[in-house]
Amino acid sequence: MQVVKLQEPYDNNLIPDGPIVLCLGFFDGVHRGHQAVIREGKRRAEKLGAKLAIMTLDRYPGIVFNNEANKDFAYLSSERKKLELFERFGVDLCYVVSFDEKLYTLSQQDFVEKYIVSLHAVCAVAGSDYTYGKMPYANGGDMSHLEGYANGRFEVVKVSHMLDDGEKISSTRIRKALRKGNVEMAADLLGYSYETSGQVVHGFERGRKLGFPTLNLETKEPVMIPSEGVYAVFVRFEGEEKRYMGMASIGRNETFGNHFEKTIEINLLDFSDMVYGKNVFVEWIELLRGMKKFSGAKDLIEQLNHDKERTRKILEKRN
Repeated sequence: MQVVKLQEPYDNNLIPDGPIVLCLGFFDGVHRGHQAVIREGKRRAEKLGAKLAIMTLDRYPGIVFNNEANKDFAYLSSERKKLELFERFGVDLCYVVSFDEKLYTLSQQDFVEKYIVSLHAVCAVAGSDYTYGKMPYANGGDMSHLEGYANGRFEVVKVSHMLDDGEKISSTRIRKALRKGNVEMAADLLGYSYETSGQVVHGFERGRKLGFPTLNLETKEPVMIPSEGVYAVFVRFEGEEKRYMGMASIGRNETFGNHFEKTIEINLLDFSDMVYGKNVFVEWIELLRGMKKFSGAKDLIEQLNHDKERTRKILEKRN
């Protein structure tokens, strides 16, 4: 998949030749609703003999505007993960557009000219709530007005919201599930297991002393971490295909005091190598339990042994 990064005003020489079917959206998480847009785009591209392209933004617009409603916003996918998913779903070309003042002050017509027509789109595909241009809700920057701006130069295809249990599949709904630790619901709405990444760093090594050595992770990408708790997870090291079974703890180690920062620690079930500095990818499979403070190390070890047994049973069914 070819990736082209654009910033307003962009150089026209960056735009590849040839017709495209262009899927429009932010695509945070690339969830099942987004995948429906991509599938429709792919179907149209095959019919028209065009490449399948996507245009996304490099950051969430609400963060740039710094609205109070968006102060707790967290991404479901980094740009790296988003591009990986686009390629998995058959996208040929991805435009990553810098969302800044020059872009969001473009009129609706100027946006269409520069970011649809000039990209050689013969068809534009988007969800029914897609918006574009300056103050879109006040200026007609929605899908119902796009055909007017197109003026017959490209086809407009509006994809209806996908529902799950009668409710719209959305990035907001997935974030709510993750805040409750419901990684299974998140996976159902995403269409794949929720994943985060991190680097293995040195910790306090309490787990090793208890007989449960852990990978202590420092998150590098600005993505959402599930709520505090103990989870069954799969872990993959960067550059490797093999997945390792593990149980992950997100919490503050309250058994050992009340002043610790939140950490992510993962005990791998069949692994004992020293891997400090390595990057890992974590698939969050199932919440085992919430965090709790134990009376001492003995009770904690007993609980960890129980967690380990449950983790193995859960993950062996998924492996």
